[in-house]
Formats: sequence, C-alpha cells, structure tokens
Amino acid sequence: MRSKAVAALVALLVLVPAASAAAGGGHGGGGGGGDQQQLRQYAQRTWASMAAMTDPGSGLPADILNADGSTSVQTSTTNIGAYMWSAVAARRLGIIDRRELTARLTKTITTLEGMERFGDTGQFYNWYDHRTGAKLTAWPPAPTDEFHPILSSVDNGWLAVGLRIVQRSVPELSQRAGALYDAMNFGFYYRPDVNRVLFHYRPDDPAASPCCYDTLVSESRIVDYLGISKGQLPQKEYYGRVRTFPETCDGAFQEARPTGVTRTYFGVPVYEGVYDYNNTTLVPSWGGSMFEALMPDLFVPEERWAPASWGTNHPRTVAAQIHHGLVEAGYGYWGFSPSNTPEGGYGAYGVDAVGMDPNGNPSNEDRTLVDHGFPGCPDANRPAVPDPPPSAYTNGVVTPHAAFLGLRFAPRAAIDDLGRLARNFPDMYGPWGFRDSVNVQTGVVSGSYLSLDQGMIMASLGNALGGDVLRDAFAGREEERALRPVIGIERFGG
Repeated sequence: MRSKAVAALVALLVLVPAASAAAGGGHGGGGGGGDQQQLRQYAQRTWASMAAMTDPGSGLPADILNADGSTSVQTSTTNIGAYMWSAVAARRLGIIDRRELTARLTKTITTLEGMERFGDTGQFYNWYDHRTGAKLTAWPPAPTDEFHPILSSVDNGWLAVGLRIVQRSVPELSQRAGALYDAMNFGFYYRPDVNRVLFHYRPDDPAASPCCYDTLVSESRIVDYLGISKGQLPQKEYYGRVRTFPETCDGAFQEARPTGVTRTYFGVPVYEGVYDYNNTTLVPSWGGSMFEALMPDLFVPEERWAPASWGTNHPRTVAAQIHHGLVEAGYGYWGFSPSNTPEGGYGAYGVDAVGMDPNGNPSNEDRTLVDHGFPGCPDANRPAVPDPPPSAYTNGVVTPHAAFLGLRFAPRAAIDDLGRLARNFPDMYGPWGFRDSVNVQTGVVSGSYLSLDQGMIMASLGNALGGDVLRDAFAGREEERALRPVIGIERFGG
C-alpha cells in the first residue's frame, strides 16, 4: 500500500464534489472558473473528433477515428446515438449554432429512416457501413470470419436515448426523431420465464440468441429504463437482475462472497448483496468498470431518483476507481473501463476487486488479479489470496472517458486526473481531444479515438457545463412518473 498521506488525499478528493459543483454553478459538477475554461476546451476538442469521424453525406459517425484521420468502415447503433446527443451538447455549449445542429442531425435522421430494421420491431441491426447506412453482412475490411447480423438490446437502447434527446431538443426534427423512437419495441427482448432481457437477437438463428443480461450494475439497464417508461416491460423486470449473486455456494463462482439481505419488490425476491472494498461496501458490476456503473446516469438522475441505492453506490464506485489507481496499484492516475489497448486492439479494463467476474477485468495489460476467495463450498473452496502490492501492477491502462464519467461525483479528482494525463503523456491530448487510452508505465498512447468513448465524454461535459442538458432532455416527466416509483424504493445492502 502507498503511504497514509496518499490514502488521505484520495479521501479528500472524493469529498470535494458538493463544494466544487457549487463553485461551478452547474448540475453536473465541474469546478470553478479556471476549471470551467479547461473543461470547455475539452468539450470543443472532443466535438472536433466527433465531427471528423462523421461522414458528411450520411451523417453517421465511424466507430473509430485514427490519429491520421482515417476511419473504420463500421458504425453501431450506440455510436449513432452518441453522435446525436453529442451534437445537442455541442449546441448547448455554443460550440455549434442551431443551423449546424439541425443540418447535421437532418442528415443523420434521414439516413436512419432508410436503414434496414427487423420486421415490425423498430429495432435496428447492430452494425452498418457508416458511409452509406447499409447493414453489414461481413466484417470489414476483409470478410474472413463468420459474421451474423444481430439486434443488440443495449445498443438499440443507446440509439433510442439519442433519438429521444433529439425529439425534445431539436424542434425541426422532433416529429421524425419521435417516430423512430416510438417505433422501437424493447418488449421484443423480454423473456418472462427469467424476467430479463436478451443480450441480443439473431434473426438468422433465433435459437442462438443468448439469454440474458443478469447484473444490475451494467450499462444495459438503460434497456430497463426505456422499456418500463415506454410501457413495454413490466415494472418487475428491473428486479429480475442480480445485485450480486448469492452468498450461498450457488454463487461461489463469483469474485468474492457478498453480504446482504433479501427484500421483495413488485413480488420479486431480491438479494441485496454487496462487496466489501476499502472500508466501505458497494454493489459491484460484472467487470468493475466505470461505464458499466455510470453510463446510464448520464441520462437518468439515478442518484436523485434512487438515493438509497444509486445515491450511495455511484460515489463509492468512483471512490473505488480513485483508490485503486492512486493507492492500490500506485499508478498515479485512475480511470478504468473497456477501451482501446494502447498498443492496438481492445481490452476490458476495470477494478477487479469491485467486479464479480471470477476471471477478472484487471486494470492492466499484465492482468494482475485479486481473489478474495469463497471458502466452505466443495466445488469452489478457494481460499483468499493476499492482495498484490502496487509493484505487481505493471502496464496499467487508463482511459480518459472513465475520469469524465466520475466528474459529477468527484469533480476535483477528475479534473486533476485529466490534467495529469494531458500534461504527462505526449500525444495524449490534442486538437481532437483525448486519445482513447494510455499505458501509464511505458507511456504508449492509443492511436485512436472511439466514437462511444468520445460520446460519453461529450455527455459528461454537456451535463457539467450545460446545466444537465442531456439528463433534462431524456429524463422528462413521463420517464420520472414511470421510473422513480420503481427504482426509488430500493435500498442496496443490508
């Protein structure tokens, strides 16, 4: 462990949000005058990357923008949603004017209206050619691997979020965006026998469609929010997901033995399990990553609508990320979430100790894992292994979008972290904002910008500097009436 002085600094950084947000005057946090100026520059440059990756004819963003200006062929429904909400945020912050906003999103909506969807579900396929809007039937650039077009519940969810925001923010496109949104049926993915929604649906082989999202601390809960607010999913579906798996031997496969109690909501018994971490408790995600925990909170005010669950869990999740980066691993930086691997490729990074995955989503390329054991179970009698020292955490991978997701709950820590990343690693921050990741040991910086990750950055900054513009656009009175009575009654833990 690092010194007590460093641990004390971490605690201080996480206790700053209320004062810092007040200084910034915005609902989403963001610090005082100098900080706001820096955050505005981040927003301007991040938007520049979104504009650079968007085809001028189709209005669709590429999945990947490379540092040399080249782009991937493919885009996803999530990317398209992220581009739309980023454009609305850019308009709110004065980066583009209303004429440009309307012109850009008119192209996007027009292309969406002509893109292939599945039957009468209103659901889009997952991958398209961003230059034309054509459904991909082979993976570019060379169709060497088996490829099956699918309908992804969560990716359609993020597209729906973007459409809803456009419907409520761009009067010239309200009717057209609303028609696309209204046509999307998320009840299509519901499986009543397990009270959960499918990962995705394969039209060419429905029996191969994998079932189902099972953890609550997951970005996929946006599907619950959409389906319940649209009246397409029952209220009880939100409680079909696990907080943790059981503390009995039935749950012995998970990272650690949880503690908790069972409560009943909407007739569904729910084990309110939590993990212990750094002298506190929290509900873990599967992989311990930031976007699993906090991406939906960009659009739904979870900590306000559900103060006894998300209101405690979100700040503790951010604190865990900071503690891991600065103390447990001793990187000097924090922010762990699926991202581009600096040397190329893609990796699922997280804080292993606050993820349930028994194989771990570690914070580094060398996969330094923890194992808190699950003693007393014949088939998984794993004794606890001492946590590794900071020296074991080599080749740590930090991604800026994770720090931006923490901006609401620890603005001082997030701003300081981002400043260190920009100053200390050449090429990390430039005219297109932050590259996707950095190996904090070798200093190797990713050569790419990922559309989804840039979209999360723009959403964080739009809310922080623009008075929660995206939250207010998505989570209106209709959503609050439908969701607050569902999520607001829960209390995480014992």
